Amino acid sequence: MSPTYEGGTVRLTVSQALMRFLAAQHSERDGVRHRLIEGCFGIFGHGNLAGVGEALLGLELEQPGLLPYHQARNEQAMVHTAVGYARMRNRLSTLACTTSIGPGATNMVTGAALATVNRLPVLLLPGDVFATRSSGTVLQQLEDPTGHEATVNDALRPVSRYFERVNRPEQLPAAMLGAMRVLTDPADTGAVTLALPQDVQTEAFEWPVELFAPRVWPVARPRSDRAALIRGAEAIRAARRPLLIAGGGVIYSEATDALRRLAEATGVPVAETQAGKGALPFDHPLALGAVGATGTTAANAIAHDADVVIGVGTRWSDFTTASRTAFADPDVRFVNVNIAAFDAAKQSGVSVVADAREALDELAEALGGWATEATYRERAEAERRRWDSTVDEAYALRHTPLPAQAEVVGAVNEAAGPRDVVVCAAGSLPGDLHKLWRTRDPKGYHVEYGYSCMGYEIAGGLGVKMADPTREVFVMVGDGSYLMMAQELVTAVQERVKLIVVLVQNHGFASIGNLSQSVGSQRFGTKYRYRSPEGRLDGEVLPVDLAANAESLGARVLRAATIEELRGALARAEQSAETTVVYVETDPLIGAPDSEAWWDVPVAETSPLASTREARAAYENAKKAQRPYL
Repeated sequence: MSPTYEGGTVRLTVSQALMRFLAAQHSERDGVRHRLIEGCFGIFGHGNLAGVGEALLGLELEQPGLLPYHQARNEQAMVHTAVGYARMRNRLSTLACTTSIGPGATNMVTGAALATVNRLPVLLLPGDVFATRSSGTVLQQLEDPTGHEATVNDALRPVSRYFERVNRPEQLPAAMLGAMRVLTDPADTGAVTLALPQDVQTEAFEWPVELFAPRVWPVARPRSDRAALIRGAEAIRAARRPLLIAGGGVIYSEATDALRRLAEATGVPVAETQAGKGALPFDHPLALGAVGATGTTAANAIAHDADVVIGVGTRWSDFTTASRTAFADPDVRFVNVNIAAFDAAKQSGVSVVADAREALDELAEALGGWATEATYRERAEAERRRWDSTVDEAYALRHTPLPAQAEVVGAVNEAAGPRDVVVCAAGSLPGDLHKLWRTRDPKGYHVEYGYSCMGYEIAGGLGVKMADPTREVFVMVGDGSYLMMAQELVTAVQERVKLIVVLVQNHGFASIGNLSQSVGSQRFGTKYRYRSPEGRLDGEVLPVDLAANAESLGARVLRAATIEELRGALARAEQSAETTVVYVETDPLIGAPDSEAWWDVPVAETSPLASTREARAAYENAKKAQRPYL
């Protein structure tokens, strides 16, 4: 039923008011306007059905398409879908997610942490316990003997950039405005949680009509402090072996053209983080590819000798710095460009707090007429060509009887068009993709590695495809991650959102198996095996058929036993209009080419195992190269 207007107010429930407010919010950058909240994923229970559920139904009947509702299968997964959507939209649009109080709400904690770690906006709307306390202890309520204020939703506080519990209708406007502020602040964004007591959700109130008027939230492009920029430019001018590392901020800021102009004008080679991969096309003469623990030998060789490192839009994770061993020049200096002061202040460098695109253009102007020496550019180009040949060899390995994972990456890369997107998150695949995937478009590479959350892949791929249906989306997922969270295949089928899911079966946790081997733990607990008569999990391979599982969830399934069969299956999947799972087994013991970088994973200092003692000796030797930059 449409609301009745009397004077300057309208009588709506809290939930109805919230949904109408969300439908009227927009972001705007560079004069282009976007719907801020494009839809709402939800799973209904007693804590949100009568409030938020009723409000969404009312909107759907009254104004179809204004704030579409999407049904999910898992609360964590729907947050991942919202994250994938927001990342694909460069943080200018996102989705809301609603759950009941209880396990539905706490299931979102992992998704919220992932969003906040990656600086990506999502809006979470969990139900909460009765604000009036009138019903006493309700179903799925946490009882805290120190007081009634704490609920399970408080678990979302430390993983949210903004948290508010709306205990009275009068609190809703301030809470909604605060939530929109954080969702549209690129320096301070992440998960935003509005906890909604289930009785308050259904309570009616007289709201001022202007609360529901269309509202535009400008997304600013802050420029740097001039003095800081000049200090950064002076440091670069003094460099003989500079290296620029492009992080996710380059992509989100749509600064890739500015980056290319700066690199070409100055001859500074460019390496990429996981989130920044695609900042330059893979075949650009100055593109060294991935850097750090999962990097290319080209980027890591140049990083090793760099005397000035320019980080743009990176938060300097331990993988990017190879646990602070990547930059070995004793006098190396850093110039950090980031929209967030927290990240710009890292590495004890020159801190330039600014939008990536603005700062890159200003640096190009300040560096006018300066360029690296020809011999340095030639060295970078030679390193790049060597790595390109290494990738060619990995793609054409022809390992038998089972293909190597690198060959599978190559087959998918060759099948993907220039604008198509690869999605991944956890296991051994992200490292292989970071090193080997040849990216041609700034949005063509979507690997969630800030949290590296197992189970993100299919749910995140769903969000990517929803955000841009014009691209093919190739979700690459190992059997370990698939078993964590495959059920959003059902959502993709239901929504008629086509995904191509490449399911790589290696019967265990390949990445952690390799790591276990390297630290002397002999791949303990990383293989999917029967328990043997001796009591260990090292018996025969489990008879698990994940292809049959995917088929049971409604997906079309194609099986491939060889790389040639995989290429054929990928071609058929691209021609299909439905979600297709391409299933292939690989040999987990055949790794991708080595990055020649290190990652700090401590090894037991004393052990009866010879393998562990040997690994400890290697660890202590490697750790000598670690430098405390902070």
